[in-house]
Amino acid sequence: MTMGGTYMSKENSNNLLRGLICVAIGAIIWCIPAPAGVGPQAWGLLAVFVATIAGFILQPLPLGAIAIIACALLPVLGIMKAGQALEGFSNGTIWLIVSAFMFATGFIKTGLGKRIAYLLLSRFGKNTLSVAYVMSAADFIIAPFTPSNTARGGGIIYPIVNSVTTVLGCDPKTGKNQRTGAFLMYSAYAAVITSACIFLTGASNNVLANTLTEQAFGQSLSWMSWFEVSIIPGLLLSIVTPYLLYKIIKPELTETPETLSLAKKELSTMGTMTSKEKILCVIFIACLVLWATGSIHHIDSAIVALLGLSAMLITKCIDWSDVTKQHGAWDVLVWMGVLVNMAAYLSKFGFMKWFAATMAAACAGMSWMTMLIVLCIIYTLAHYLLASNSAHIAAMFIAFTTILVAAGAPVIPTAIILAILCNSASFLTHYGCGVTPIFFGSGFMGQGEWWKIGFIITVLHIVVWMALGLPIMGILGMM
Repeated sequence: MTMGGTYMSKENSNNLLRGLICVAIGAIIWCIPAPAGVGPQAWGLLAVFVATIAGFILQPLPLGAIAIIACALLPVLGIMKAGQALEGFSNGTIWLIVSAFMFATGFIKTGLGKRIAYLLLSRFGKNTLSVAYVMSAADFIIAPFTPSNTARGGGIIYPIVNSVTTVLGCDPKTGKNQRTGAFLMYSAYAAVITSACIFLTGASNNVLANTLTEQAFGQSLSWMSWFEVSIIPGLLLSIVTPYLLYKIIKPELTETPETLSLAKKELSTMGTMTSKEKILCVIFIACLVLWATGSIHHIDSAIVALLGLSAMLITKCIDWSDVTKQHGAWDVLVWMGVLVNMAAYLSKFGFMKWFAATMAAACAGMSWMTMLIVLCIIYTLAHYLLASNSAHIAAMFIAFTTILVAAGAPVIPTAIILAILCNSASFLTHYGCGVTPIFFGSGFMGQGEWWKIGFIITVLHIVVWMALGLPIMGILGMM
């Protein structure tokens, strides 16, 4: 009890120290005289905004708690009116993310996610490399409706690949077939991260980046436009990455007939598709079609997602209690709503205009393409210091985008590349994003090897997204 109390006391002290650092950062900015061209409201908002970002990085409290504190301070400090401070919760894009979290719940609760993965394994899981491709395909199918890497990777993909490694006799403790386990685990993890790059709704930080772009620059991408840009580079990475990992990790097992048996056994245990699984399939496809044809019917993507959620509730694919228990969704609604709103008002109060003009003057005469390459590398490697993709976007996305746009770079291509590379940076460490510790925790790979392989895959992503992604944007008329 004494040791536990001492530990809690130390943890509380550390949290207090981190909290005081965040307050100090905001206070210092607040006390510095605003530069010429920046009004007192904009400068005060910047102080609260930067302190909030520091809180997201240091996390003395959960993200939602930090956001609520920031939201409450804005009217108290005279920066915004109460109604203005709460405007972010009406943002349609954020509700798109909340609804997509509920789709993830539906995939897990009905068992449709598992069925898709095991169905693919039962057909194509005959050898180790094909198993990796099957898990990648399963994640690709599920990703558009699961904007949480943790929910998708930890709730669906990891349990399945863990079952496969167990059946194959992979044991990190004894070392038996350890390389096979390492390959299957890391390739499944890579699939989760790559899918997050391909779909706007594949990760909540994608939507945050898109919303910040809209607030700061008045431009945004539809779900289909994002997909058109990312599908070819994403598929290339989905094909190349498992093969590259296969060559690097060198699994002991090549043929895996046990996987076919496992998948067939699991499917037999699950039985025929339930009515709720079939209904969810219909809802899933209907939403996908509506998102893809948004330019024809003009129904907002968020409303399409809410219609899908409504259909799941009406048909009892999920219950209202499932909605209220989805803490991740409501957490995102709170912190993203506050953060996006502050970013929007930084633009409305004129700070972003001043910042862009200042950066444009500093970058005069420099090639924006050269800057894009250099800053993308810096931006990506900065993730070594971060353990959250959302914190990465919150801390660096707008600043880097503004610098590049000021130098002449087009807004949308710049925003997409930076948003995607934030996901790619998750490979760098064993704490790269919320789902990373789950796969690393399987114990098949040590930290040193994880970092080494992660660096290689991250470099591959940087090369593919810039060398192939940018030309595709040009073909699509975005540049």
